[in-house]
Amino acid sequence: MLYNSVVALLRNLRVTLEMIKWEHSIFALPFALCGAMLAANGLPAGQQLLWISVAMVTARSAAMAFNRLADASIDAANPRTQTRALPTGTLTPGFVATFVVVSCALFVLAASRLTRLALLLSPVALAVVMLYSYTKRFTRWSHLVLGLALGIAPSAAWIAVRGSLDLRILLLTGAVTFWVGGFDVLYACQDYEFDRQAGLHSIPRYLGIRRALWIARLFHVVMLVLLMGLVAAFGLGKLAVAGVIVVALLLAYEHSLVSPNNLSKLNAAFFTMNGVISVVFFIFIAGDLLLKR
Repeated sequence: MLYNSVVALLRNLRVTLEMIKWEHSIFALPFALCGAMLAANGLPAGQQLLWISVAMVTARSAAMAFNRLADASIDAANPRTQTRALPTGTLTPGFVATFVVVSCALFVLAASRLTRLALLLSPVALAVVMLYSYTKRFTRWSHLVLGLALGIAPSAAWIAVRGSLDLRILLLTGAVTFWVGGFDVLYACQDYEFDRQAGLHSIPRYLGIRRALWIARLFHVVMLVLLMGLVAAFGLGKLAVAGVIVVALLLAYEHSLVSPNNLSKLNAAFFTMNGVISVVFFIFIAGDLLLKR
């Protein structure tokens, strides 16, 4: 009996992790680590890196699982998402809700192991990352709310290291916000027809796919401007500048994969390239900071 319960728990946990695609925490984690390294002007303490990583993964896990709960009825109606775990009954809402609560608790625990300000702001951070789930019901700018949910990661990491906030790190928060907002606009193009029928709000629904692709490009141009501002604000060197240039080239390639008449490569653009972009940028920033020491 106990064995069967453990097996069922592990199966549900595996399905939940697959549902929230926890491995895609790599999108925001490198930017959080950039914030931590900028705060420390080099490598933070090992314990700080550990708890920042735990906080990032658990916050994203809580947010994604909460999103699946909030969108369960929408996912059931959307042909693209009907096979997800909640619409098919593979997972129960109760189990997913428990996963959200446990993830939130682990996030608060991680914040408590960092700085007092990180702990005090942990409920605010959770509120921000979960708010996104409802924004597409009332605003076409939900893409930027999602961007902010990931964008607060570097500022949160700065607070985790310093125990205070430096306005300069908000340049990285802004860059991540527009980066994520841009690729979420791309991703939302897949649901253009469904969003119109369901009364959901998105930039593609209001502007059409062609103009939405231009909005995504504009968001990514803003991201690059903010990254250059970050380099200047922190007095970073040529390696950091090279990192921004590489990110620009990768973004250009990402946008070349999609067109108004062909969205077939959108998954590759969304998942693979964005993971590469965040890791590459971190490597260049980390390298620049470490070589200056």
